[in-house]
Amino acid sequence: MSIGWKEAAGGLGAAALGAIATVAVMGGFGHTGGGAPDPKATGEIVHQYLLDHPEVIPEAMDRLQDKQTAQAIDANRAQIEAPFAGAIAGNPKGDVTLVEYFDYACGYCRQSVADVDRLIATDPKLRVVYKELPVLDGAISDRAAQVSLVAAKAGKFGAFHHALYQVPAPLDDAKTDAVAAKMGLDLSGMSSADIVNEINANLTAGRSLRMSGTPTFIIGDQLLAGAVGYDALKDAIAKARKAKG
Repeated sequence: MSIGWKEAAGGLGAAALGAIATVAVMGGFGHTGGGAPDPKATGEIVHQYLLDHPEVIPEAMDRLQDKQTAQAIDANRAQIEAPFAGAIAGNPKGDVTLVEYFDYACGYCRQSVADVDRLIATDPKLRVVYKELPVLDGAISDRAAQVSLVAAKAGKFGAFHHALYQVPAPLDDAKTDAVAAKMGLDLSGMSSADIVNEINANLTAGRSLRMSGTPTFIIGDQLLAGAVGYDALKDAIAKARKAKG
């Protein structure tokens, strides 16, 4: 489900066209014979090239967005990779961190639980950080996120996380509270400043990274949107590990 943070394609398209024009100028196209490039000639060359090869536009847009995403991740990495209390799994000193932004009302997040568990079980060097991103079902998602962070503070995040995803959909407050009660969680502090600040910081990061929904995975400089599956996540981890040398 979209949460309305995706950048308009028009802006990226304009940037992509600008990049293509820059390449044309740097490559020497549009010169009139030994001075500065002729803007009119360059524009005509770029225009004709795009007419002949329209397939390069979406490719250029994708590459530009990947580059912008990597820059945004790098600028916000400290917050992105910092776990809240006990909302962490795998090797706490792992060489690669997988961050999952999720919503308990999200069926695709439920589907991804087994994939993340399998990665943790098969990769002893993987660190996993869970980030609440309650965006799908209003107050129901909000309450589940807050209760989950209460569980994290109590050292019961993993148990709560798995138990709530095992409850039949759709999610509602009664199901969330029933799981919390079964685990003996004290919900009196669910609106504490640290919990509210964590959720707000995650929402801000989501906007900054133009997340289109949940789950969203951050691995190294890569953003993977949706239930991409075990193999795609494993490949992204391998790529991030290789990039670190």
